[in-house]
Amino acid sequence: MPHTAGTTDHVYKILDLAGSSEKSIEDAIQNAITRASKTIRELKWFEVVQTRGHIENGAVRHYQVTLRVGFTLEE
Repeated sequence: MPHTAGTTDHVYKILDLAGSSEKSIEDAIQNAITRASKTIRELKWFEVVQTRGHIENGAVRHYQVTLRVGFTLEE
């Protein structure tokens, strides 16, 4: 992530998550972030690196996203 004015230097740990939803891509992203934030502190940013879906009988049934998330390492 770019360095912005007024922030201090940080080191981030990066990991990949997969989220899914029957509703939307945005909901799949939120599901992954909500679940990860229960066990990982200081989540700071995410990047969608892959988007997929499941089709059944000509209709979208599930959306799935792979996210790369970054969180601040504690001192």
